[in-house]
Amino acid sequence: MTDFISLMNSNQTFFFGVTFIFSLMIGSFLNVVIFRLPKMLEQGWKKECREFLADELAKPKSQSEEEFITLSTPSSSCPSCQHKIRFYENLPVISWLVLRGKCSQCRSKISLRYPLVELTTAILSVVIAAHFGVTLTTLFLLILTWGLVCLTLIDFDHMLLPDQITLPLLWLGLLVNLNGAIVPLSDSVIGAVAGYMSLFSIFWLFKLITGKEGMGHGDFKLVAVFGAWIGWQLLPLLILMASAVGAVIGISMMMFKNHQREQAIPFGPYLAIAGWITLLWGNDIWAWYLSYLY
Repeated sequence: MTDFISLMNSNQTFFFGVTFIFSLMIGSFLNVVIFRLPKMLEQGWKKECREFLADELAKPKSQSEEEFITLSTPSSSCPSCQHKIRFYENLPVISWLVLRGKCSQCRSKISLRYPLVELTTAILSVVIAAHFGVTLTTLFLLILTWGLVCLTLIDFDHMLLPDQITLPLLWLGLLVNLNGAIVPLSDSVIGAVAGYMSLFSIFWLFKLITGKEGMGHGDFKLVAVFGAWIGWQLLPLLILMASAVGAVIGISMMMFKNHQREQAIPFGPYLAIAGWITLLWGNDIWAWYLSYLY
């Protein structure tokens, strides 16, 4: 193991290559998480509701036949013909290219999103590796990056930021900064609290004024995650960037896609993107911004 780490330290090309290939495989797994985790949560919520209400007699007949979903079962299959996907048909990016984006049996189209998620995960991971080098902090930041990829697409699809992902990332951020790996622990703790309370306060102020809920509670927790990783000092920049991008995209959707003003827009993807950028280049951006103002 020591020799392997020494090789990565001495040969950046090897280090980036290992990171890229491993992250491609992680990206393939993230596709499973993005697709299945919301379904698993929905099944769990239904089960809890039935147990709480003790209303088994009202359970739909189809419910008893519903297959229980986990991240490992059932095996991946084509949604059109139910063809069980073989291991060599599930190689990241390569299988999609070889199959030309179609099922090997029924020739139904396979979404381009799957290889894009894999490639995006690998590219972002290499950027992290290049920025932080061969360190334990890099490994933790890769875990954060992979979690953000999941959160971004789950929120985009379902308007949901699962606690099963956000809370472990929050605790991990505090642990990483236990010895000040990125920011001092005091800044990390204050950042987590300030991150949560900032959007929490805006949420209740908006609700008191309008009577409507302007964002979901998962957004509070996601900002708390970044507060734990980057400290409280860069939170204003994160929220400013996320709000600016969200506003531009929201207005564009209303202008060009007939998006209704009352229709909710997920804020999590913008927070995730802005937070990841802030983590890597936040200090430089903040310094440039302040120099531009003054």
